[in-house]
Formats: sequence, structure tokens, C-alpha cells
Amino acid sequence: MTRLAQTAGLNDIQREILATVRDFVDKEIIPVATQLEHRDEYPTEIVEGLKELGLFGLMIPEEYGGLGESLLTYALCVEEIARGWMSVSGIINTHFIVAYMLKQHGTQEQKETFLPRMALGEVRGAFSMSEPALGSDVSAISSKGVKDGEEYVLNGQKMWLTNGGTSTLVAVLARSDEGHPEGTAPHKSMTTFLVEKEPGFGEVRPGLTIPGKIDKMGYKGVDTTELIMDDLRIPANRVLGGTTGRGFYQMMDGVEVGRVNVAARGCGVAQRAFELGVSYAQQRHTFGKPIAQHQAIQFKLAEMATKVEAAHAMMVNAARKKDSGERNDLEAGMAKYLASEYCKEVVEDAFRIHGGYGFSKEYEIERLYREAPMLLIGEGTAEIQKMIIGRRLLEEYRFQG
Repeated sequence: MTRLAQTAGLNDIQREILATVRDFVDKEIIPVATQLEHRDEYPTEIVEGLKELGLFGLMIPEEYGGLGESLLTYALCVEEIARGWMSVSGIINTHFIVAYMLKQHGTQEQKETFLPRMALGEVRGAFSMSEPALGSDVSAISSKGVKDGEEYVLNGQKMWLTNGGTSTLVAVLARSDEGHPEGTAPHKSMTTFLVEKEPGFGEVRPGLTIPGKIDKMGYKGVDTTELIMDDLRIPANRVLGGTTGRGFYQMMDGVEVGRVNVAARGCGVAQRAFELGVSYAQQRHTFGKPIAQHQAIQFKLAEMATKVEAAHAMMVNAARKKDSGERNDLEAGMAKYLASEYCKEVVEDAFRIHGGYGFSKEYEIERLYREAPMLLIGEGTAEIQKMIIGRRLLEEYRFQG
């Protein structure tokens, strides 16, 4: 065993891709991540490097210029990137979800228009469900799209867009009552609209404003924003899939693979925290010996490593289930829940191992300590995951009385 979180059964191409990404992370991300994070600076050079590696098109089919790789390959790459700096994996993730939704649900014209440019990183994706008054309660969305001839007019305010400023294509979930009479279930009157825009802040196209970056505790560097639509007009052919009323299902499909991604991010951050903790424990001396030789610290390291291994195994299982074409909401929910919770615990233990130095901005663990909490919330809180897991378990283990 050379290190934690090894994945069995990978082919030569997968191993080569992961080795390349890991090398990039070690040389191009880890040395600059903390400095960029403290300045809340967008990692332009890192993103350009990822574009050259082809990671923006990793799961986009080869016919559209991508690499046509599996969700497992993508998740393992995300794990490596998050090990270097979680914010960079967030930049990739929102782009990936929009590309996945286009691949799975888009019209042929939409696929041909966007996917080749997304594979090159020329078009950058973001997706938007949350609003200021709601997060997990997607059915309460109030943003609305009204048909007006060959266009839709969108109004509303959205919240928590990763890549909100740097993206050029946003998948926006809004209510669309056209063709859905009063009394229709809320989730059946939602539509995903593909909104093209210029990168930047302020009015990025007529009727669309990105006010600016939200100042966050962690997860810095990546731009997280609001999105305000005020009589925003978009062509009717920018309804994802060409039919209204399917937006909720399309978004949930995207979120499902996004949960595998968040689990992978949790695994990557936890791996890095373990690496920092085990390294520091062998350098720091107390009572005449390295603290790694104290039983109390060895117990912590043992617990941390076990959690890293367990979370990685569940993430890999969820990705492989999705790749097989099977329903994986149970596995994705479990993986996201466990990986995010274990990530928080492993980071905190590494923080404790560092003692007072962990509180200093000079040490990398301080950054991880501020980043880990975001994973507890993103793509559904722990409580939401438990609801999903519980309902699916009752479906699988229905009492036959």
C-alpha cells in the first residue's frame, strides 16, 4: 500500500489520466493554492492548464470533441484536484453538470451548438436552482419564464451560482405555467432554460445582472454570485430538451451526478488533511519524541485513514453504479453524506494535530478547515441526503405483510 484511496480495476487510460492530473496538482496547484485563496483570486493559470489537459471535456462524448470518459474517471480526477484546492474542483463541477444535462436531455441542435465548445473550455457552464428564500425546497421556486411569441421572458432572482461571473452558459430552473394548468404539481411546471451571457459582473446581457462575488468564509477564488433576471428574453429553442415542464427531472439528474462529485471533493480534501496531519506528526516533537509516536496521535491517524478509505470506497461505488446505467440516488446520497461528514472530521483531527499552528494562516490546514463546511451543504444538506436514503431504503425493504 503506497498511499490511501487506491482504486482497483482501472484500465491503462484511466491510470494514465489520473497520473497526469495528480502530477499537475502537485506541481501547479498545491504550491500556489493557499496564496491565491488568501487573496480570493481566480486561478486563471490553473484553469488554462486544466483546459489544455482536456478536463473540461472529460465526460463529453468524442463525437463532440470530448474524451468520452466515465463518471468514475471524472470523479477520481475531481478527487485529485480537490486534494490540491477544492475551489478548482468547483469550477470544473458546475461546468460538468451543465454539459452532462445537455448530453442527456438536450436537443440535437443544443448538443451541436454547445458541447464542442464546452469540451474546449471556450463555453463555461454554471447552473442555478437556489433562490434567496429557498435552497433544498426546490418546489418553492418563484422565478418564472413566460412565453411571448418565439421567446420566453424570464424574471426572478437566483442565488449561490458557482462560476456565476466567469461562466458564459447558465442552466436556470424557473417555473413555466405555459401548457401546465393551475393545480399542476409544482415539480411538473418547471423548465430548464439555457441562458447565454458574457463573462463578468454587472449587466452581462440585456435583462440579466450578475451583481458581484459573494464574500465567503472559505471556497474562495471561485466566484459565487447571485443572478437577477428582469424581463430577460431568450429564444424558445433555449428550453433544454425543447419541451417545458421537464426542468425538475433534468436538474435532479444533474444534481445526482453532482453528488458523486461532492463526495469526490470530500475524499480529496480529507486525503490532503491526512497527508498534512501525518507529515506534521512526524516532525513535531514533544516530551523527547515525535508526536506520531504518542499513542493518542496514532489513534487519530488510524481513525483518519480509515475514514478516508471508507469514503473513497463509497464514492467509487456510486460512480460505478451510475456508469452501469442503473439508478444510483441511494448510493450517491450515501456517498455524499458520508464523505462530507468524514471530510469535516478528518480535517478537524488534522487541525488538532497541528495544535496552535493549525490556527495560523501560514499552515495549509487552516484553509482546509474553512473549506470543509461547504461540502456539508452543497448539492443537498446531510438532512436531505438522509431523507433520500431513508425513502429509498423503504422502497427496497418494503414490508410484505
